[in-house]
Amino acid sequence: MFTLFVLGAVTILLALYLRWGFRCLPAENWQFLATVPSEKNDQGSWCGINFTWYGLLTANAYLVAVAVLLVLLGSVGVPPRATALLALTMLLCCVPASRLVAQLVEKKAHTFTVGGAVFVGMIITPPVIWLLNRFAGTALDFHLPLIATWAAIAIAYAFGEGLGRLACISFGCCYGKPLEGQTGLLARLLHDRGFVFHGSTKKIAYADGLEAVPVIPVQAMTAVLYSTCGLGAVFLFLSAHHTAAFLLTVSVTQIWRSYSETLRADYRGAGKISAYQIMGVAGLIYAVIMAAVLHHEATPLASLVAGLQGLWQPGMLLFLQGVWLTIFLYTGRSTVTGATVRFHLHQDRI
Repeated sequence: MFTLFVLGAVTILLALYLRWGFRCLPAENWQFLATVPSEKNDQGSWCGINFTWYGLLTANAYLVAVAVLLVLLGSVGVPPRATALLALTMLLCCVPASRLVAQLVEKKAHTFTVGGAVFVGMIITPPVIWLLNRFAGTALDFHLPLIATWAAIAIAYAFGEGLGRLACISFGCCYGKPLEGQTGLLARLLHDRGFVFHGSTKKIAYADGLEAVPVIPVQAMTAVLYSTCGLGAVFLFLSAHHTAAFLLTVSVTQIWRSYSETLRADYRGAGKISAYQIMGVAGLIYAVIMAAVLHHEATPLASLVAGLQGLWQPGMLLFLQGVWLTIFLYTGRSTVTGATVRFHLHQDRI
């Protein structure tokens, strides 16, 4: 009963958060959060560094993902320090990979790709868990159950990417094709429900000239699907069906990742089949094979109360704050936009 109550409360919070994002973030005023003056120019103005809502919303998504990981692994008896070490290791590998893979596929130095980071994370997860158990686990007296840990990571990813799509809406990236010209069931379902982005500095405007054009709300579709999948997988995980939770999450997210590429209009690399679609299919095949090999490992029954208690500790709260701030500074400082700032006095208030 307690589990259902918590999941119900989380569902309401997610629905409110996503509804706000879908309604507000396509607008022009939801791209830039703040501008910090950096140096003065010859005209008396200041050059500014822009910090974006993309960074803040991305940091929020990472925060939720790490918190979910802490709660789920804490529920099966993994100490918070072990989960924090696992999360830190995965972030150190996957966050840089999000930019590196985008450089290799899209030939752009100032963009990120979640798909590339997920593929890297999928491949490295089993060896990372094994190495942590082999070395850090021996020294710090902990053990990460492999399939349960991988399931928890997959669920955390589903929530992280689902909520992270709000950042894409704010920046106007990862956008869908124009609704005009679409036919069939999808066109009928999305009639008058497309996203309309405003602002010349949003990617959809300067990359494809689709400002003020109704487009398929692929970011919203991804956010709703992944969040719903995450909730279902959490229920399975807490019911001790770890392999089922893992396979459900990986199947839904990677199949949708490959299919949703056909709904998108932004550049995804050369060729009819994108590198990200190949990564999605390859990652799913790899995950299914590994699950078949590893699903026999026994893990204790989950206790949601224990998981929440492990999260509510000063050290873990400070760790989560550190994750949020690091991700915000890494992804929130815009390198593709600039600003000119002027200051003046209100003479009537002196």
